[in-house]
Amino acid sequence: MAIARIAADDGDGIAFLVSAGIVYEIIAAACSSPQTTEINASSRAKTLMKWVHIGLIQSALFVGAAAYFDRRHARAYLTGGGAAAVIMYGSYLHAKRAGTSSSAPGTEDTNGPPGQATGLAWDGAMNNPT
Repeated sequence: MAIARIAADDGDGIAFLVSAGIVYEIIAAACSSPQTTEINASSRAKTLMKWVHIGLIQSALFVGAAAYFDRRHARAYLTGGGAAAVIMYGSYLHAKRAGTSSSAPGTEDTNGPPGQATGLAWDGAMNNPT
């Protein structure tokens, strides 16, 4: 039944998928993947959820605008966007918790050279070209 609903001629399925997709796209633009986040949580944990929250706010604005402009499919936009937001928020929250509780080394060095806390691992290379 769910597949039939998505394929229905009334367009709710398309609106649902577009709304869910825009949430994933916006959060991905604001953050790295949950996998990378988990691997490098020791260096990203301080700013991670800030960017997830910014992505969620941006997503809510776009999904809300879609629901406003296409009121016939508003419920589908809001349901799709809401479902994707909950899933992605949970994914990043899990990544942060799993990564900060892990003793495995990350793959990034974002501390910068001693005495230079830029947060950019490549900053030293820019100042000291080889």
